[in-house]
This record gives sequence, structure tokens and C-alpha cells, in this order.
Amino acid sequence: MALMEAFLQVSSTGTLICCLLLLLAVYLLFFRSQRDENEPPGPKPLPLLGNLPMLDVNKPYLSLCEMAKQFGPVFTVYFGPKKVVVLAGYKTVREALVNHADEFGDREISPLFHDLSKGHGIIFANGESWREMRRFALTNLRDFGMGKKKIEEKIIEETCHLLEEFEKFGGKPFETTRLMNYAASSVICSIVYGRRFEYTDPQLRSMVDRANESVRLSGTASVQLYNMFPFLGPWLKNLKLIMNNLALDIKEISEVVSSLHQTLNSQDLRGFVDSFLVRMQNAEESGEKNSLFHKQNLILTVANLFVAGTDTTSTTLRWGLLLMAKYPHIQDGVQEEIDQVIGGRQPVSEDRKNLPYTDAVIHETQRFANIAPISIPHMTSCDVHFNGYFIKKGTCVFPLLMSVLWDEDEWETPQNFKPQHFLDNQGRFVKRDAFMPFSAGRRACLGESLARMELFLFFTSLLQRFRFTPPPGVSEDELDLTPADTGIVLEKVWSGWGSTCSSPPSFSVSTSTELIYQSTGKGSGLINIT
Repeated sequence: MALMEAFLQVSSTGTLICCLLLLLAVYLLFFRSQRDENEPPGPKPLPLLGNLPMLDVNKPYLSLCEMAKQFGPVFTVYFGPKKVVVLAGYKTVREALVNHADEFGDREISPLFHDLSKGHGIIFANGESWREMRRFALTNLRDFGMGKKKIEEKIIEETCHLLEEFEKFGGKPFETTRLMNYAASSVICSIVYGRRFEYTDPQLRSMVDRANESVRLSGTASVQLYNMFPFLGPWLKNLKLIMNNLALDIKEISEVVSSLHQTLNSQDLRGFVDSFLVRMQNAEESGEKNSLFHKQNLILTVANLFVAGTDTTSTTLRWGLLLMAKYPHIQDGVQEEIDQVIGGRQPVSEDRKNLPYTDAVIHETQRFANIAPISIPHMTSCDVHFNGYFIKKGTCVFPLLMSVLWDEDEWETPQNFKPQHFLDNQGRFVKRDAFMPFSAGRRACLGESLARMELFLFFTSLLQRFRFTPPPGVSEDELDLTPADTGIVLEKVWSGWGSTCSSPPSFSVSTSTELIYQSTGKGSGLINIT
């Protein structure tokens, strides 16, 4: 049925017939079901459709995990005519991404990714341009405090604004997804532009709304169909919406960049954009030819930083709050530890080492929520001999991160939310090698240190101030943890929050309301924050 959704977007019966004929032609010309010698095993593909009938279109990662049990940790699957090699399990994924980083380090540029980037930026780029942009971004983001005291102050400032927003609603339902996104996005603004944006700022609001919509649309059947059969693009409504959102993002980012350019002072750099503009000027003044520091790379790199730094952080935080409501005894442990160690003062990143249980809960939230079950696709940069198999240069590769975070050989009870996964017998925090929510190797998330600090400071501040419980009439057991599949990440899309301040006692505001989130089971509609 999901595939039919895509075809129903086609404008007429005649066009549909033409499309089907073209699909058949594609198969006859390009698709080969016979396997290359010694390539990874996998299910036999059907003509044209490949292995699509065997996959849950809405949750392909679950189907791929089941296939790994049958075919092993390295196997081949066809998404339509597109051949993909899937890597499953911690040992296999790490071996490929870390020990064979160069061979598996390229990015698979699907038709959608190409449309979004044209080879510019960081996330959807390869070659020298990618290397230069990533190197520059890492260096300059560190200079502007990513993972250091300087950025900690910005995050703490943002937590204060977020807590104030939570308290404003005094018993009435309110949208939490946007507030969480505004907070995470505003932190990125402070690093990239040198200033934060108010949550009421129309530019921030529109940017976040478009990003959320594009993430959701990217996971629809029609857009995935476009990646397999690009000639269908002109007839796909969801693709047009994504591209319209991109055009508006580019326009708004360009306007901010132009404004910053007009007031640029090379002796007083405000943020990442200023550094990039100075590098552009230096290239122009020196007569550097074919410089990679041009406006297109700047705009797309900024867009990449916002996408990568907003949705995943806010989604993980919302999962954390839901899990606290689901498991009140765990919430008790977190709040008792915060009360004992921090009391009523503002949490700071230095507190992490003295909050092992809280740190374990945050890590377990990232592991259990598993918000990016499949890494953004990689591509082999050369012919590869791996785990006894031959993989051709240019092959699309799916590192199955869910199979790492839920690897039964690495985690005692992978399908249960259990902070003890990160604690020893004395209650001390323990790092786990198979904790890989940021991926690994050359394409690992460049904002990992920022995300870790944000998650810790936002989570501890919220748990210090609020208690999260189900609404009247719904038990903790009835809270459904089934994720809402929105494309790139697995979300709990909640439409309303409310709060009663509980800790520290000096806070006197007391409200009560309900939180509504998207799910499927009994009790999935309502949560209370008390």
C-alpha cells in the first residue's frame, strides 16, 4: 500500500502507464538479478522491484535486522534496481567504518541528496570539497567553543529560555516539539551566526517548521521511489515540497549571510559564517583559482549544520522525557542524584562526572531510542575485499546502526530501557564500545561533542525543575513507546506539554496539563508533567 501512495501522485492514467513502461525499460536496460562472483549473499531479487516486497516500507530497518539473522552481518539487498550492501552488528560496522574507513568513507549521493546539495556542503558531498569543508568546520567550530566552556555558557542561557517557556503555559496544553527544536536551533544560531534567535522570531520559526516538514517528507514512499526511479520526479508532490523548502532555506540563509558580510570585522569574528567569509576574502585577494570557499559551499554547510544539530538533539530529549514518565523509578533516581549533587544551582557540564546515574540514563536514552536506525548511506570508494566478500567500487552501503545499539552480543538486554547498561556493580559510569549513536569513522557526526553537552545540560535542567508523569486515568504501563517514523529519525511527535514545578522547592509556579504525542497503542495520547 505504501508504494501505491507514490503512484497515486501521478497526474493521469496515461502518465501512469508511461511511467510503468519506463520502469520496465529501466529493468531491461540496467537491472541484473544475477550476482557478481563472491559478493555478499542476500535474498533473490524480483525483476524491477528487487527485494521491496520483502521489506516493511515504513520500517525497513526492522526487515534488514531480520535479514541479517538469515544472511549474516554482511549481505546484499535490492531496493528496486538499486543494489545495497548492508552492514549489521557492532563488530562488522566498526570494522568497516573505522578499520576500513577510507574504503567505506564516501557518501552515497542519491537523487534526492544530489538535488539538495549539488555536491556542496558537508553531509552530501565527496572528494576534496567534502574534506576541505569538514576540516574547516571542525577547526572553526572548536574555535567558537564547541565542547568547551564558551559554548556551555550559550547552552545554559538557552536552557533558561526553554524552562521559562515551559512555565508560561500554566495548565494549558502546548506544543513541545517546536520548543525543543527552537532551543536546539538557537544554540546552532549562536555558533554559526554569533547570536541566538528568540523563539518568537519568524525566521527561526519558519526554518524549523520547514526542516521538520522536509524530514517527514523525505521518508515517504514517493520520495524513496524517486531515489530508485528519478525520472518520476516531475510528478511527485512531496519532492516538490522538499525542494520548495530548500529554496526558501537558501534564500533566508543568504539574507543573513549578506547582513553579516556588511558588518564583517576580521579582527572580531562573531561565528562560523564570519570565519568562512574571511576565508573567502583571502582566497579572492590572493587570486586563488578554483577555491572551494565560495558562497554555495557556505550556504549548504550552514544548512547542513542546522539540520544535523537541531532535529536529532530535540528528538532525543523528547524521548528522554517520555521515558522518565514511563519509568518513574528511574526518574526518581535521576532527581535524587541531581538533588544530592547539584541542589538548586544551575547544572554545568563539570557535574557529569559526579552524576553517573543521570549520565547513564542519558546514554541509555540514546541507545534505546535509536533515533537513526540506519546511518546516512555510505559508498565504497574503491573495490573492497571485506569479511571474505568482494564489494565493487561505487556500491551503496547501509551501516545498520540499530543492529549496533541493539546488538545482543554487546548488550545484556538490548530491547529494554536499562541504565545499568552503562553502570558497573559499584554504580560508576562505564563507557561501552558498542555505543555508536553518532556513527563512526570519517563520516561520524562532527557535532558529537556539542550534542553531548546539550543533552546533558538540557536534560538535567529539565529534571531538576519538573516531574514528568502520565495524565490521570493512564498508567505508566499504558504509555506506548512505538516510534513515529518520520523519515530520517524516529520520533515521538508530541503536540502538547504542561508542567508542575517540583524541584527545587524554591520554584513556586504550579501548573498541570497534558502532553499529546503521536503513537499507536492505548494511553498513547496523553502525558502529564507534574
